[in-house]
Amino acid sequence: MSRGKENGTGVTEFLLLGLTGDPEQQRILFWLFLCTYLVTVAGNTLIILAVGSDPRLHTPMYFFLTNLSFVDICFTTNLIPKLLVNHIAGTWTISYPHCLTQMYFLISFANLDTFLLAAMALDRYVAICKPLQYYAIITPQLCRGLTTLVWTCSGLISLVHTLLMNRLTFCSCAREISHFYCDAYLLMKIACSDTRVNRHVFLGAVVLFVAPSALIVVSYMCIAAAVLRIPSTPGRRKAFSTCSSHLSVVIVFYGTILGVYIRPPNSFSAQDTVATIMYTVVTPMLNPFIYSLRNQDMKAAMGSLFSRSSKSS
Repeated sequence: MSRGKENGTGVTEFLLLGLTGDPEQQRILFWLFLCTYLVTVAGNTLIILAVGSDPRLHTPMYFFLTNLSFVDICFTTNLIPKLLVNHIAGTWTISYPHCLTQMYFLISFANLDTFLLAAMALDRYVAICKPLQYYAIITPQLCRGLTTLVWTCSGLISLVHTLLMNRLTFCSCAREISHFYCDAYLLMKIACSDTRVNRHVFLGAVVLFVAPSALIVVSYMCIAAAVLRIPSTPGRRKAFSTCSSHLSVVIVFYGTILGVYIRPPNSFSAQDTVATIMYTVVTPMLNPFIYSLRNQDMKAAMGSLFSRSSKSS
């Protein structure tokens, strides 16, 4: 709260313009976001519990999946509760410290999503292209090391963005953010001071975003080539089924995020809000459905989990 006093602008909070100013639409969106959030938390928690309770799922792929589910819970929790509180209170302000905190976790969890999806793609590549060497390459030590690395890198990347954003000056006449959360691009857009350093760091972040994306693309090119070499149709189907859930999640995640953020910050418009909602709210909700509906092992694990729960009650 002291930031505004320190830089002489008097900006101690921002105004989130939200999604709509219509009261009726706000009520509909409130229940929509509440239901979506509850389903997201419940679905991803079920995946974590199912994997933890079934020894058959104690494999590298599901180890990464539980991390992804946990990240999705944290990702939505960073955004949706504040939105719901704003709807209930009828106020759309967010304090300067809360804004930067929200931005930090948003960038951190978004990076975690990309890194974990890349790690899962690498796992599928080894499983399909080098099946005999799978357990020699994808060891528990490697999984733990990769997970520690991606969590550390994501936190550091987000910290750099947040510290650079904290250097900027914001004028009291321009404190409106055309979104329902504190977006780094929009904050740069309304800043009164020079944002060149922030923009250069943004370009570096794009490279870091492209790197795991490229790994996913190359992995699936190799997987496709390996699957096409399998002589029998049932064999090709079985091989492809082992990565179809992950591929579906990748398509949903990148299909929504690319249209919004692979562009200069000053080109961001209110029309991008729908795509942003898709990847910040809808995608974390869909992931449990994709993995449970398209994965027989996960179906069996969830069935066993529900069966044990009903017996214990």
